[in-house]
Amino acid sequence: MKSAGNKPTHIACGNVLDDLGFSPEQATALKFKAALYQAILRATKKHSQRELQIILGEPQPRVSELLNGKIANKSVDKLLYYAGRLGIETKAKFVQTRREVVEKELALSE
Repeated sequence: MKSAGNKPTHIACGNVLDDLGFSPEQATALKFKAALYQAILRATKKHSQRELQIILGEPQPRVSELLNGKIANKSVDKLLYYAGRLGIETKAKFVQTRREVVEKELALSE
């Protein structure tokens, strides 16, 4: 039996970005950036940092940051550039799954 100390203080809604308080716009951008970064990481696994310096045209510290997940200061444009240099073809799928966000915005404007 759970004690009072073990009871969750927050009920998750199934989406960690929503749970952390990100707006729908921010969550969409973060999901896109994360998926792009994962594709880049998969492509970099077969190369050394020295090879990646040449491929990406970046100095070793930037390559190290990329490989260690420090992408907060990297724009989506820069990540798309890296993807292109690594031979990754990008395809995006856009599906409207949260119509309530649009309806909420319209209701607020009335």
